[in-house]
Amino acid sequence: MENQVLVVVDMQNDFIDGALGTKEAVEIVSKVKEKIKSFTGEIIFTRDTHFENYRATQEGQKLPVPHCIKESEGWQIEETIDTLRTSEMKVFDKPTFGSVELAEYLKENKELESVTLIGLCTDICVISNAMVIKAFLPEVKVMVEEKCCAGVTPESHNNALEAMKMCQIEIV
Repeated sequence: MENQVLVVVDMQNDFIDGALGTKEAVEIVSKVKEKIKSFTGEIIFTRDTHFENYRATQEGQKLPVPHCIKESEGWQIEETIDTLRTSEMKVFDKPTFGSVELAEYLKENKELESVTLIGLCTDICVISNAMVIKAFLPEVKVMVEEKCCAGVTPESHNNALEAMKMCQIEIV
C-alpha cells in the first residue's frame, strides 16, 4: 500500500551496541528486520548525525558521549538492517532529535493514510519524530510499534509510550 509509510528511526551501531547501546536495543534488531521485510508501503530511514564539534553543541553539553559522528562506524545503520535498504528508500540525516525535513517530505503525500515508527530510542528520537509528524499531519494515523522500539531504559521507554498515547499516537 503506497499510502502507508514505515520510518526506521536511528537503527545505528552507536545506539545498538556502541557508545550508547543497550541490551534492549540489541534485542529489537531481529524484530526490526522482520518488520522491514514484511512492510508493503514506503520505507524511510533516519540517521542521527553529528560532527566533530559534538561536544560544543547543546546536546553534547547535556549528553557528553560523542556518538553517531558522520561517516564513523557508530553512525552507520546496523549492517544486517542496512542490507535490507534499497536505493529507492530515502535516508534522512538529522542533527536533531526530530526531523522537520522528514515531516515536510511526508506532508507532500496528499494520500498518506498512516505512518508507523520503529527504532531507537523510544524516549528521545522516536517520540520526537512521532510528535513532529503528528504536528505536521494531524489527520494522518501515526503509530509506534512498541516491540520494535527500545529506550534508554525500560522505564523511560514505557514513559514515552504513555506520553505518545496521550498525544493520540497509536501504540501497537
